[in-house]
Amino acid sequence: MSDHYDVIVIGVGGMGSAAAYHLADRGIDTLALERYDIPHGMGSSHGITRIIRRAPSEDPAYLPLVERAYENWRELESETGRDLLHITGGIDAGPPDSTVFTGSRQSCEEHDIDHEILTGDEVNERFPGYGIPENHRAVYQAESGFLVPEQGIIAHVEAARAAGAEIRAREPVEDFTTQSDGDIRVSTSRGTYEADKLVVTAGAWTSEFLPEFEAYAVPVRQALAWFGTSDPDLFAPDNFPVFVHGTEADHYYGFPEHDVPGFKLGKFNHFGNTVDPDEMDRTPNQDDEDLLRSYAENTFPEGAGPTMQLATCLFTNTPDNHFIVDTLPDRSDITVGAGFSGHGYKYASAIGEILASLAISGESDLDIGLFSADRFD
Repeated sequence: MSDHYDVIVIGVGGMGSAAAYHLADRGIDTLALERYDIPHGMGSSHGITRIIRRAPSEDPAYLPLVERAYENWRELESETGRDLLHITGGIDAGPPDSTVFTGSRQSCEEHDIDHEILTGDEVNERFPGYGIPENHRAVYQAESGFLVPEQGIIAHVEAARAAGAEIRAREPVEDFTTQSDGDIRVSTSRGTYEADKLVVTAGAWTSEFLPEFEAYAVPVRQALAWFGTSDPDLFAPDNFPVFVHGTEADHYYGFPEHDVPGFKLGKFNHFGNTVDPDEMDRTPNQDDEDLLRSYAENTFPEGAGPTMQLATCLFTNTPDNHFIVDTLPDRSDITVGAGFSGHGYKYASAIGEILASLAISGESDLDIGLFSADRFD
């Protein structure tokens, strides 16, 4: 006999851990299954720090989502006693016509978010760790900052377990099938379980369970660097805002020093290498380091010291770089959260709530039309 649950969640990373919590918090009998450790460094929800911004430049439609995310992160902090959300201020910069700058400014203006418009020189004078080109322009948002993703996953899992969820790590899901009575049977390396509903938050492994998303949730290898600084005080959270910076060709992002030595930075989509997540080369190499060091030397010269740490992770990109958060078009009993395209973790506390609502009722009180599962058909 298989154990029966109301909902089974596949994947307990940033989104799955949040979904498990919000399901259990509503009294739903929930099982969440993870193939690796909780947390782990094999997917997309690690790396010590992740940016959160009040006015994301991607699309103004994200504003209600980020507002809910801020609220939910603070509530989770209160519930678990963990410090998850750190406010440092944030810089969205680039040439005056860049999407980073214009998108952030548009979001601030349309939603009446407090912000300042600064020249590159004004940014550098206020925050001496920066070396933004003078002809670039920046949106400064005082309420931006960073989240700590590993701690966020732990907090969601702790709260989910306290609410009655069953969480199982190191138990890979092998497949799932629909039974004659309509139940979904999930087979793992350790046993079988059945549920009325299924939530798939498998990150780079989404198409392993939902092959129809193979072309719409594409894993890309990402690399990160932490470089030593000439003056750590310049890169302390009180003096160094998080940033997203659009150069003439690329987009970079970075953080103050936190928890480990060094100034952290990355380039969106790095070299753009699509990968099989089970076969990806996870060892950072000299090319990875050289790419990030070249940018640091040009733009943050006081933060381009000796290498402290290198790491890899995964982006899972959709064709339009917007998320997939929906029930399947032909299966209302299966909900999917996928394709977070390198900018999703900040929303995890809200995405988990939405996934729980979709699994329970098929609806969300937030407008998620931008994230429909069938928009690529």
